[in-house]
Amino acid sequence: MKSNSSPKPLLLWFDLTHDRSTEELIAQFNDSCACKLAKEPMLSGREQGQPADMICMHFDRPDVLGLNLLLELKRSAPSVPITMFTVQHSEELAVWAMRSRVWEYMVLPFSSAEKSRYLHALEQLCELRRNANGHSRKPLVEHHPALPDSIRLTAEHQRHRALNKVLPYIDQHFRDNIDQKELAQRCGMTAFRFSRLFKEVNGLGFMDYILNKRMDFAKELLENSQMPITSIGYEAGFKDPSYFARAFKQFAGCTPSEYRQARRSGVPVAAEPGLDDALLEVVDSLILEVGA
Repeated sequence: MKSNSSPKPLLLWFDLTHDRSTEELIAQFNDSCACKLAKEPMLSGREQGQPADMICMHFDRPDVLGLNLLLELKRSAPSVPITMFTVQHSEELAVWAMRSRVWEYMVLPFSSAEKSRYLHALEQLCELRRNANGHSRKPLVEHHPALPDSIRLTAEHQRHRALNKVLPYIDQHFRDNIDQKELAQRCGMTAFRFSRLFKEVNGLGFMDYILNKRMDFAKELLENSQMPITSIGYEAGFKDPSYFARAFKQFAGCTPSEYRQARRSGVPVAAEPGLDDALLEVVDSLILEVGA
């Protein structure tokens, strides 16, 4: 990486491995980056000197505690991107990392080409962050690996790419009434094909995805605002306050007021049941609302 005029990127490492092997991984980055191993499981707020450019979390076998720590770090330091290094890999874990908005997901061991790609993207990211107050327009950082040359872009790949084009729109307008048929037309698909492909790509059906987004938004407002619960329901995209309360309880296992009180008192809320058969009524109602 170029370092003639700019300081090396500072990587703050968290060792979540069972054999405490993070220092061996850090050694691979010492030539290109300034690396610091966190001494505490959370950001203490007492870090001195140059702020971290990247939080690096090293897992061998990710567990619930480690993944929850990642989410806590993301909440406590939202401006610092996170890279997740992991030995144990699964499609479900990669999807979880993507939905948690991890900046990069690296499976170990990685090749020299993959390491070079990561360092180049990191260099671009640091330049963007350091010039955040400038007036020049910079291209977005392309930190995802390109498809291998051996992979042909079949019609199926093209459909997946077409679907990805509407995901930012959905994420921005999930509180509004979204016409699924119109989105399908944008992607050049039938509504049936769009629905099937959406679930294939995202792991959730279209209505389940919308409901998840609305509920997550409502929970954030319950935790971090003084808004009345009725207003929160409207803000999250629910037209009927009583329906919002019923849907929230089915989704989170408690009422909105119970959730707010538990979060503010530090008492754990009941485990969320997730999207299962208990939510069929909610999703069916949402279909009528969103598709209206």
